[in-house]
Amino acid sequence: MDGAIGTQLRHVLELLDGDVAKVYLELGLPEYRPRFSPIVRTIVAEGPLSIRDLATAVGVTHSAASQTVAQLQRAGFVTLQPGSDARQRIVHLTDKTRELLPTIEAEWKATTAAMAELDAELSVPLGRVLAEVVAAVSQRSFQERISSRGVVENQAQRVAES
Repeated sequence: MDGAIGTQLRHVLELLDGDVAKVYLELGLPEYRPRFSPIVRTIVAEGPLSIRDLATAVGVTHSAASQTVAQLQRAGFVTLQPGSDARQRIVHLTDKTRELLPTIEAEWKATTAAMAELDAELSVPLGRVLAEVVAAVSQRSFQERISSRGVVENQAQRVAES
């Protein structure tokens, strides 16, 4: 597949998450999304948490966690309760979600096994490559890598000359 790396990454995510979503449909959970499981599993493991703590535990931005929690709440999988700070909201699983946990856990286990199978077919496990990418861009951002090529300075010079 030729194309920009962002396009390729989005396509891989669409393929993987799309198929997980199809499994949820087969399980009779059309409103449950693949992106819900890390949040749900974290609350199961650690108990009710603030959105900020969920974001940290799952490894996503506060904004991404907040958006996912809002979707979970609209679908009836979580409730939000006030925290110790007036701005803080604590995320709790609903009874509906607790009843679905055996199904969610079975899907997670099957998905983990399927990912291991896929990784065995790859030259390098996908999770390892992605972890290496995160570590590398944490050390030196992609923006910095692009900017070091002089594109910003060259464009500014062209604008100044015109």
